[in-house]
Amino acid sequence: MVNSTIILYGVFAGLVAILVTVAIERFGGFIGGVLGTIPSTIIPAAAGVYAIEGEQSLIASMSVVPIGMLINGMFLGVWIVFPKYINKDNLKLPITTLVSLGTWAILAFISLLIARQVTDGMISEVMLGIIGLVALAILAIRFNIRSRDAPKGKNKVPLVILSIRGIAAGLAIAACLVLAELGLPFVAGLASAFPAIFLTSMVALWISQGPQVPQGAAAPMMLGGASVSVYALLAMWSLPSFGIVIGSIVAWFGAVGLWTIPAFLLLRKHRLSID
Repeated sequence: MVNSTIILYGVFAGLVAILVTVAIERFGGFIGGVLGTIPSTIIPAAAGVYAIEGEQSLIASMSVVPIGMLINGMFLGVWIVFPKYINKDNLKLPITTLVSLGTWAILAFISLLIARQVTDGMISEVMLGIIGLVALAILAIRFNIRSRDAPKGKNKVPLVILSIRGIAAGLAIAACLVLAELGLPFVAGLASAFPAIFLTSMVALWISQGPQVPQGAAAPMMLGGASVSVYALLAMWSLPSFGIVIGSIVAWFGAVGLWTIPAFLLLRKHRLSID
């Protein structure tokens, strides 16, 4: 039962991940970046953790998701800032990929040390999540204040790249559920926020469209991705209160209504005022 649950949620996460790249490709970095980062793979991650390990594990794992999304925001920041310091064009993509992943790994390790303070009773799980969300919001606003071109893709992302992207996201969520089953909820929550979607989006779009499309999408993705943090905070309450199906729906609509739609409208207004 547990194995089939992990497989089911992993496959679902992979399929959803593919759709985000297609959204950015078709609608451009601005619309695709914000709307394409609505809560997706976090849905099977939260549902799977709750189904396998129950409420306490759900709360612990979801509390670290906003910290994970903050790290993902910094990961995307590397894609915006770092390439301009690399002189050779053919080295920009591989070096930026390695630096962004290295940045994520270092910050993830530090965040796990911080998360231990929760287990020591210094701060609550909810407070840890709120701190992560607020910090990410500040970071995202900072990067989005400066207007950047966010064009649509002119070339189709190859099916092979889309498939790799889906597999990577599916494996990340499956790993999250396995870690939860092993009694490591904080590590599981961080694994659920692994930037499989962001990484494969940046690489796939860079290869197929050139650097301008993924770099233009990075800042809106950073802002839109905060909705995942909102989902995680709401899921701590909604899944135990209403069950997996209804609770997931409540958390999803709450995250979209409280974050995604307002963020999209405010960012669009800001872009129009600059233009």
